Amino acid sequence: MDINCVIVDAVDPDRLAAFWSELLDRPITGRTGPYVWLERRNGLGVGFQRTDGSKSAKNRLHLDLESEDPAAEQARVEALGGRRLTEYDPGGFLVMADPEGNEFCIIPKGPFELDDEGRADYLTADAQAT
Repeated sequence: MDINCVIVDAVDPDRLAAFWSELLDRPITGRTGPYVWLERRNGLGVGFQRTDGSKSAKNRLHLDLESEDPAAEQARVEALGGRRLTEYDPGGFLVMADPEGNEFCIIPKGPFELDDEGRADYLTADAQAT
């Protein structure tokens, strides 16, 4: 089997699709019933499904988005309505949340080190302070 789509539950799928469309530079390509779809790329679809309940706990699955400049992407995420989740800073990962609280990481392109506990080393003191 292959992964066909990543579907995100959303109280407001139009708002969440607009956030992720801008963040991933994937235009919204359609709406069908309770779904809003972003452009499919590299065989992977991204959709947002209307649900009645809001997110209430930590995601059991999250995306890792890679970037040449994670700190710049943090600022962009925040300008789009997302936020940094500083409670995860001890793990060394830049963990963000979309407008409905769904967690995702911004990681650097290329290799970075993990210690024996799985903590990353790519955040600088400046990035952790912002």
